[in-house]
Amino acid sequence: MVRQGGQGQVGEYSVRRAGIDDVEGARSLMLDTFYREMGTGYVPAFHADVIDLERTYLRTPGQALFVAELGGEVVATGGVRSGGPKSPPNPLWLAEHYARGATAQLVRTYVRPAHRRRGLARALVDLCCEFAADTGYDTAYLHTNPEIDGAEPFWRSLAKEVLDERPGGEPVVHFEIPLLPVSANEAVVAEAVPLQRPRP
Repeated sequence: MVRQGGQGQVGEYSVRRAGIDDVEGARSLMLDTFYREMGTGYVPAFHADVIDLERTYLRTPGQALFVAELGGEVVATGGVRSGGPKSPPNPLWLAEHYARGATAQLVRTYVRPAHRRRGLARALVDLCCEFAADTGYDTAYLHTNPEIDGAEPFWRSLAKEVLDERPGGEPVVHFEIPLLPVSANEAVVAEAVPLQRPRP
């Protein structure tokens, strides 16, 4: 990614922090992902942030939304929210591990199908991790649905697995990215230490 004045450039795409003019395009992309790719549709318990992106990501300290756009169209998103996974639906031990307050959650990393395999998701994750480290978070947590084409290998290339719920019947893999602040504009990913899952 090439940076110019606080924005990133990936080929012809502008990659940057979202503004109010990006909200409708970002929401459309997210809803299309829920309905067309995940097959779940909008589920209020899991997707409430999408209805009020402005409040959730643009006006809440410690949270942010990033977009990739081409010709004025939002074609990819990535967000940062404060806090780790909740229980339920996630295992209690996992929620407790990330409950200490220094965890950011990477969310809504979606790219429209026609714009995939161009480095947009990676550039958005870089911006998300940089924002998280600069904000004071030391760990970025995320989960993904491995049934979505390309999702699992993408996250495995950037993050360390902490829990794979497929053996228990859930299509969810949890990951983390430890963050080390380097400067006001840089963050590096540290080696993750595998979590010790409690024995029943």
